[in-house]
Amino acid sequence: MPLQAPSFWWQKTGWKALALWPISALYGHIAARRMARKDRYHASVPVICIGNFTLGGAGKTPTALALAKAAIAMGLKPGFLSRGYGGTNKGTLVVDPRLHGADQVGDEPLLLAAQALTVISPRRKDGAKALEAQGVDLIIMDDGFQSAQLHLDLALLVVDSRKGAGNGFVFPAGPLRAPLGPQFSQMHTLLNVGTGDQAMPLVRRASRAGKPVLSATIRPVAVDPRLQARVLAYAGIADPEKFYTSLREIGADIVITRSFGDHQALSNEAIAELLKTAKDSDLQLVTTAKDLVRLHGNALPNAQELMQKSIVLDIEMAFDDPSAPSLLIRQAVDAGRARINRPTNRH
Repeated sequence: MPLQAPSFWWQKTGWKALALWPISALYGHIAARRMARKDRYHASVPVICIGNFTLGGAGKTPTALALAKAAIAMGLKPGFLSRGYGGTNKGTLVVDPRLHGADQVGDEPLLLAAQALTVISPRRKDGAKALEAQGVDLIIMDDGFQSAQLHLDLALLVVDSRKGAGNGFVFPAGPLRAPLGPQFSQMHTLLNVGTGDQAMPLVRRASRAGKPVLSATIRPVAVDPRLQARVLAYAGIADPEKFYTSLREIGADIVITRSFGDHQALSNEAIAELLKTAKDSDLQLVTTAKDLVRLHGNALPNAQELMQKSIVLDIEMAFDDPSAPSLLIRQAVDAGRARINRPTNRH
């Protein structure tokens, strides 16, 4: 069962983090060596990677969707590349929401596929080749920054302004996926999401390194009037509290919350409990787009009823500079074309 990140990751260094430091040092060494890999696959089209420094959600998927929207508006044909975390499929696959459920391909790929061609693959090189074969002219990777399998023409790292780098330790002593040094050296641009101040050390470090820093917020869109009532809110995402805060900000009266593990598929017992509690207390069920899409194709007896009775709070990534997504696309396209036209990188 997926678990939430331990609270000590986001607190000042204590004994728990220090006790795990030897394992973190080894993990960080391996992660840093992997990121230093030189034999990366050079795709025949520009590649953008949306990543983050830490484990858990920071807003990568809404950022990827925002960039794809901008690319389409510019006349490009973007394609998403995802690992398909949480799905049972172990090969390279073009996602078709009409045929595939979250149990096969994962929840995030289904959200991405609603906007643009999406391929999942545990080997991102194979996924990139599949997208090339589909005729895309821009690859947008949702995650995969630390995997170091593809040459990246633009690495945009997203950070949650309320959490930053946490206690600054590498997993398992902290939330970092790799030491900050290797991550900063390969990052092109930092995106600071939200209005908190915990990411300021990362912002200052990026500025000192000459890396551009962008700002954005996650905002609700097309708010259903039924959300501004008494609700039972449930979520299986990395940071459910962020979802609950967004609900309160639009006027929802959250009477009951139910939090599950990130990407967790609900059991029939959990589904039945949600339906019964909402009915008994006369509450409107509300969840996230990721949680709702996870019910898509679910064969459990009550899954479709929960899906029909739940309202989604739709969100989008709103850049402080509205032109930022298109500028990022142009930067990636220019860098990609320059790379592709170099004799050593021609296919």
